[in-house]
Amino acid sequence: MNASSAREARMGQVLLDLQNLSLSFGGVKALTDISFDVREHEIRAIIGPNGAGKSSMLNVVNGVYTPQQGRIVFDGKPFARMNPRRAAEMGVARTFQNLALFKGMSVLDNIMSGRNLRMKSGLFAQALRWGPAEREETAHRAFVENIIDFLEIQAWRKVPVGRLPYGLQKRVDLGRALAMEPRLLLLDEPMAGMNMEEKQDMSRFILDVNDEFGTTIVLIEHDMGVVMDISDRVVVLDYGRKIGDGTPDEVRQNPEVIRAYLGVTAGEPVAHA
Repeated sequence: MNASSAREARMGQVLLDLQNLSLSFGGVKALTDISFDVREHEIRAIIGPNGAGKSSMLNVVNGVYTPQQGRIVFDGKPFARMNPRRAAEMGVARTFQNLALFKGMSVLDNIMSGRNLRMKSGLFAQALRWGPAEREETAHRAFVENIIDFLEIQAWRKVPVGRLPYGLQKRVDLGRALAMEPRLLLLDEPMAGMNMEEKQDMSRFILDVNDEFGTTIVLIEHDMGVVMDISDRVVVLDYGRKIGDGTPDEVRQNPEVIRAYLGVTAGEPVAHA
């Protein structure tokens, strides 16, 4: 069994089902009647030109935006709308296109902030670090140290994030999302602004998160080489409409996708976008 067949074999039931979603801002239609699903343990890519509605789609999934039509079914439970806290409690974590890290805080403390929902002690007990609160913090710190080891950022664990190169800051952002122990991880352009070596490292970490933790991943990415290499299935948006959906090979050969996004004639190899 080759690597792609092995990955397909371990994909489970539908975890996230987006049904006929439409989203407008005033007279501007960001999403129009979009439906697709995400299966457990898969890496699902969303691609499309700038302004296609990709980030808006992730914002609907984790409750930042409320669609005017359609519904979200997560783990078999239907929702007309989501909200960010409910999404987080259900196991949905998100990284953002523009980093929202605490630049003056260390790598360790930034990733620890992702454990907030997992902490049962009150703020007062946490501040005093007394009894059960101290034991709980010790356990959470051990969990975070494992993430730091996993992402190979041990050397920077006590360094303020603002002093790190951009590629390492992106890794810290991923670590903070992983600290939530998500079932579904939403990655908004995790490789934007990276050089080739940094992209290769991030691709490896994304695959490892999927393989070793079993985390289901939805990612937006413009680098078509990355998308074709690491994704199980790809959905393509253009002007807020879905124009393609399938395996990377199927999407690569879709004439409408080629015209709208890839910018090549049918039959030519797909280069990095």
